Amino acid sequence: MMHSFLANNRSDLVARCTAKVALRDRRSFSAEQLKNGIPLFLAQLIRTLRAEDADKPGESLHISGASGGDNQALSEIGVSAAAHGKQLLGLGFTVDQVVHNYGDLCQAITDLAFERDAPFSIDEFRTLNRCLDNAIADAVTEFTLQRDHTRAESQSSVANERLGFLVHELRNALSTAVLAVSALETGKLPIAGATGAVLKRSHLTLGALIERTLAEVRAHAQLDQTRRSVFSLADFIAQAKAAADLQASARECTLLVSAVNPSLAVDANQDLLLAALANLLQNAFKFSHSHSTIRLKAYEVEGGIVIDVIDECGGLPRGDTDALFMPFSQRGGDRTGIGLGLSIARQNVEADGGTLTVRNVPGVGCVFSIRLPSCALA
Repeated sequence: MMHSFLANNRSDLVARCTAKVALRDRRSFSAEQLKNGIPLFLAQLIRTLRAEDADKPGESLHISGASGGDNQALSEIGVSAAAHGKQLLGLGFTVDQVVHNYGDLCQAITDLAFERDAPFSIDEFRTLNRCLDNAIADAVTEFTLQRDHTRAESQSSVANERLGFLVHELRNALSTAVLAVSALETGKLPIAGATGAVLKRSHLTLGALIERTLAEVRAHAQLDQTRRSVFSLADFIAQAKAAADLQASARECTLLVSAVNPSLAVDANQDLLLAALANLLQNAFKFSHSHSTIRLKAYEVEGGIVIDVIDECGGLPRGDTDALFMPFSQRGGDRTGIGLGLSIARQNVEADGGTLTVRNVPGVGCVFSIRLPSCALA
């Protein structure tokens, strides 16, 4: 009888299957992680064969299911196979490896039966095939469902992050425009002056963000990093200062900008770099106390340009400072944002081949540093 043969050689069969899986997949796993796999299936197969040998077809079908499966309810084998499929997904297996795992048992049974010269009836082979078919079908179905669900969640997370980036940048540009309009409404500033220029640039930024988003939707592409140009570092810092002065006034802080060597230049996407610096300055104003002094410096070092934003936030608690740059990460008590500013800043800087780092000054504040390759001003 096949059920007696399987029961007597159960350990040998499990060992053969485990060895094949380990050899083929080169993965580390424990017996506990695969408990819903071959060992449990083998026990259920033995019970099915015994039920049929005892002429108990109802019990046999309850354990292993009818040929072709049951759309109404899973059998015992179906339930455990589904759990096994889910486990294999978690262990990093592929769908074809799920199928092969059950095929390993069929091969192991056939090989061992040949070695031991154990004859089986046609009906027993039919039962074996039925059990394998149902187990494979249910394991693959659950594996696929879980995999698709995981992919959908991942895609949704990416989409939410990209949407968050867009909303954050749109809000920054709109906020700067509102501050500029408020300043102009006092009647003390000419529209043709620096504040008017800030308002114009904010409108241009809003338009560029919308156009860039439309282009992404059409092309399903990443942010356009092709709009690089060589521009004056001094002029660039002056543009950033004009917008930051409005934020400094609104936050009752002082912004000190060091003089910049007029011969220094940067080869980058100016819009993205300006957005990165604006996020750093906004972050500095947000987390520094009122009447604090925020410093902006741009200077040359060996092999490159450095732009420093120095705040007076009081310093960071102990921990990994890189966590600050994770999307949707927020620190301090001010939760008016969505935790994307620093993440966007680093993404924009790295897109131009630069780096963005932070140095903690305990009890004082933080120094955020953008480092970029330098180039000659045309």
